[in-house]
Amino acid sequence: MAKYTNMEFLKFLLFNVHPINQLFKHERFAHLNEEQAWMMIESAKQLADLEFAPYFKEMDTTPASYDGKGNVLTHPALKKMINTAAEQGWIGGSALFEHGGMQLPEMIFGTAHHLFQAANNGVQGYLGLSAGAAGLITSFGTIQQLEQYVPKIYAGEWQGTMALTEPQAGSSLTDITTAAKPLTENSYLIKGQKIFISGGQHEACSNFIHLTLARIEGAPAGVKGISLFIVPKFRPNKDGSLEYNDVYCAGDFQKMGQRGYATTHLSFGDNNDCIGYLVGEPHKGLSYMFQMMNGARISVGLCAASVAMAAYQASLQYCSERPQGRLPGEKDPSKPPVNIIQHADIQRMLFTQKAISEGSISLGIECNKLYDLYHACNNEEEKNKYFLLLEILTPIVKTYPSEQGSRSAALAIQTLGGYGFTTDFPVQQHYRDLKIMSLYEGTTGIQSIDLLGRKVLMEKGKALNLLLDEIQFTITSASQFETIKENAETLNNELSRINWTIKHLNKYLIEGKIEKYLADATVFLEMMSYCVIGWQWLKMATKASEMIQSGEIPANNKAFYEGKIHTCQFYFKYEMPHTAACAATLLDESELTFIANFDVFH
Repeated sequence: MAKYTNMEFLKFLLFNVHPINQLFKHERFAHLNEEQAWMMIESAKQLADLEFAPYFKEMDTTPASYDGKGNVLTHPALKKMINTAAEQGWIGGSALFEHGGMQLPEMIFGTAHHLFQAANNGVQGYLGLSAGAAGLITSFGTIQQLEQYVPKIYAGEWQGTMALTEPQAGSSLTDITTAAKPLTENSYLIKGQKIFISGGQHEACSNFIHLTLARIEGAPAGVKGISLFIVPKFRPNKDGSLEYNDVYCAGDFQKMGQRGYATTHLSFGDNNDCIGYLVGEPHKGLSYMFQMMNGARISVGLCAASVAMAAYQASLQYCSERPQGRLPGEKDPSKPPVNIIQHADIQRMLFTQKAISEGSISLGIECNKLYDLYHACNNEEEKNKYFLLLEILTPIVKTYPSEQGSRSAALAIQTLGGYGFTTDFPVQQHYRDLKIMSLYEGTTGIQSIDLLGRKVLMEKGKALNLLLDEIQFTITSASQFETIKENAETLNNELSRINWTIKHLNKYLIEGKIEKYLADATVFLEMMSYCVIGWQWLKMATKASEMIQSGEIPANNKAFYEGKIHTCQFYFKYEMPHTAACAATLLDESELTFIANFDVFH
């Protein structure tokens, strides 16, 4: 079986770079220890090896498809995959004990899902959606709703989904028109259309719990008038029986990637018999849904990183085995060809893939740890710190792996040459699967506006300052080691560049030029992302340097840690210079991207 991740790397992140044992000091996670944590990760790897990875290609060549009768047909093995994952706790494992979970930290739960994503990213989506939907119900629903829906979702019998997008309203949720007409205090007649509903109404689960955004009659216009409803495909009756709830699957979308992952068009209330059950208070649906969306954004970023890692591993294996050509200095044609991993340009492409995928996974685990600390900590000041750091990192962890992961997978194809473009090798599928990640849960442009328009300004810049302080702490630690001291100085200079750029952009805010302030938000997010991933690489290289210096690693394993230092140096030479180009664009005052004369596009 092809290797799709690196377990030694995951152990290094969990126990050295982002020490998970810091979580076990908190009451919420005191029932766990490092040994148990790693046993769970190894168990998840076994599940991924046995149940998920073998069907990666099959689920692409025989994709989910609509039967014309309201059902989506999926791979025959999907039902078993979902059920086995549920039995092992990988849907409800992070939930509290009282909600039927194992009270696992996201550092464990998310790392397990990384393994599933790397092995077969189409399957993990079903599990993640159900976990998010159940979490939303436990956070904002009634006791009755929790008892009625959550156990079945955690058992893998019922599938949870997010139903946000409509044909006329994609990311602009202000414009949704799905209507809710009151029936009783908590039940409403739902009528409308939802599209791009991942995991919707396939044959591997017996019921579907759609967390649906809709407008109650007479609700305020805009986002302030949106409410959240539980809309099951089959609604439970008082006697425990199920009754069809007038939720019809009108079709599925055939996609360029993630073809085994059902994406559906749902029609609610065609026969005026679709009942939705209000979650929480009226008109607060979007704020509730953001809990699931923010968790999904981190998950999407980690998924992109995981797929990029799988492509890198396939690329690395091929380059290590494929003989082709000779080194430029070798003039004797009788000498045998060398494996292509010896060629400098192949090494450049491999190191770029490694830098992107491993840096992104490290950032994903960093965010999962912040999430865990926020929920476990009782000190309000510390809690607010973790919250703000997570808020400002969320658009970055969602976007950098999604955008750069596609670049990384493209390089994986390039390293294989013509073979990379064929279906004989998996890298072309990784490339196709990855593209959707920059669209899920808000496009790159939306994430960028969120970062520059909201997160940078949050609490008068406190979130940004906290992040810069964290990066500065790593810079100080790294400066003690000669091998990465220069990299630390470079990152320190980049922090000054960020501050100078923000100061320049802020003058547009002061002048009331909001459009100009946000016009190049995507470029700003790109600049910030390079710095944040540089921070992660400096963290990894610092810890590797400490471990080498202390002599606590076996001599036969020294290359792994030296590889982290080398990749850090590579990242700062080949990737970090992109920040200067981003800054040059942001500091240029010409207005070229929000013009009124659209004729120039012809």
